[in-house]
Amino acid sequence: MSELSRRELLAFGWFPLLAPRHIHLAGARFRILRTGRSCRRYLRIHGDEETARLVLERHMQTHDGVAYIVESRTRAVPVEGLKLDPNRMFSRVGAEANLQRLNRDAAPAQIARALAVLDRGREKLVRALTPPRGGLTIALHNNARGYSVEEEVGISDRVSLRQPLEPHAFFLCTEPRDYELLKTSPYNVVLQQKTPPSDDGSLSRLAAARGWRYVNLEVLIGEPERQREMLNWLEWHVPE
Repeated sequence: MSELSRRELLAFGWFPLLAPRHIHLAGARFRILRTGRSCRRYLRIHGDEETARLVLERHMQTHDGVAYIVESRTRAVPVEGLKLDPNRMFSRVGAEANLQRLNRDAAPAQIARALAVLDRGREKLVRALTPPRGGLTIALHNNARGYSVEEEVGISDRVSLRQPLEPHAFFLCTEPRDYELLKTSPYNVVLQQKTPPSDDGSLSRLAAARGWRYVNLEVLIGEPERQREMLNWLEWHVPE
């Protein structure tokens, strides 16, 4: 290809056609959907959260951004023959604690090998999920009544509970300016900006520690309309 042709491709924005369609860390393999030139990044990280997958795939048909959708069908992913919650792999401390919890009989050497795999590949995935300057990462999660905003209240910097009777649907954000906007919504919102004493390895805690904008949208599994409604509110009212 000539230098002129390369410049033409870049000028017309065709370079996404050459971009990778997957990225992985250990057994967590993510399909990448790209649309337009938005600074938004989207994530569905748990394979058993089917509502989040359906909502995000439909959302990307009408909105710009880059979405990362885990291809697993289960909550945990494999790494060196062990099970790992992929939303606990964003720090070595958090990953080690989760590996020990999910693999009670694993030998220390096996856990060490799994941690080495994560250490080698973690930053590549983190760079992909980190939004450009001024951008925002939005993670879609589902729960099955075993988890709610009530568990986050005590470890949050600020809290707005507009729907206390709907504790399973809420926003969790890491940027105070986003919190100020989200608390004007009719939904529950918590702000977690400060790094807690214990590191759970989650992406939200990594985002807070590194100072980039992140919003977790949590809704009961099986309630796609509620999740779609909240995601649309966020899109309309929280700018890039």
